[in-house]
Amino acid sequence: MVQILDFEREIFALETQIHDLVSLSNMYDSVGDITDEITKLKKKLRRMKHDVYSNLKGWDKTLVARHPDRPHMLDYIGNIFSDFYELHGDRHGGNGPAIVAGLAKFGDLSMMVIGHQKGREMEEKIARNFGMSQPSGYRKALRLMRMAEKFSMPIITFIDTPGAYPGVDAEEKGQSEAIATNMFSMIQMRVPIICVVIGEGGSGGALAIGVGDRILMLEHSVYSVISPEGCASILWEDKNKTGQAADALCLTAKHLLKFEVIDQIVREPLGGAHRNHNQAAIRLKKALRKNVTELIEINPGELIRLREEKFRKMGEVIETKV
Repeated sequence: MVQILDFEREIFALETQIHDLVSLSNMYDSVGDITDEITKLKKKLRRMKHDVYSNLKGWDKTLVARHPDRPHMLDYIGNIFSDFYELHGDRHGGNGPAIVAGLAKFGDLSMMVIGHQKGREMEEKIARNFGMSQPSGYRKALRLMRMAEKFSMPIITFIDTPGAYPGVDAEEKGQSEAIATNMFSMIQMRVPIICVVIGEGGSGGALAIGVGDRILMLEHSVYSVISPEGCASILWEDKNKTGQAADALCLTAKHLLKFEVIDQIVREPLGGAHRNHNQAAIRLKKALRKNVTELIEINPGELIRLREEKFRKMGEVIETKV
């Protein structure tokens, strides 16, 4: 069953009307030529989609980023890369299935691809813990990043998680240490790293694979230190203020590009990536190719210097005299 978001109801109603008219014209000759009417409605639909999706607020963007039909990491791997070979294990007795990682070909380049996988059906969602990784997942990711560095392979990460798993067992196994170690190590990697937020970028769970030379965000993805629900609960103790919290968090791609937290917004198909997986992958592939081509020309020492400079500037306070 297709999930219709509240702000999409008028769009869905118009799409249904167009579909019914097309079916009617194909079934019965007696209805006459209604091609012009269908064409007008299709133009109206396109304008409506453009107007709606160009003016989404933070909470609306969050709902799109979480849409159950939105493409996940494995969808993008299938459409962008070839010869993907998944690798498992952190070599400390764990695997962390919420993180998928492996070798892949991107054109003629061999790459290490790492990312969160939320799961599509309920069985897979449970198996992958809804994209919330245990420490073993982040340690697996770091092991494979170091392998990529050893063989001079660029790294691409796909971020799509509500956050790192906050359970007691995860904390006992060193969740915060695993996240911090990844961040510290990624800053010093001597190979290009491109990080892409494809859905939700939730707090430390995102940052554990989110330190790179270029940070990209899909147009309707979100990236924040806390979820709108969590923020509303802490600041106002009111779950009905999630919309206000989302706006206050400035979690959209437009906000984060303005603040120089990210480097590029990758436009999605009209109506969101969940409406056209292939087109979303084509656009992301083009953006990745451009950034990979630029980064592989930079020597390792300069890569590290620029990466450190990039992250040190974030949150910088500039004082001005009045």
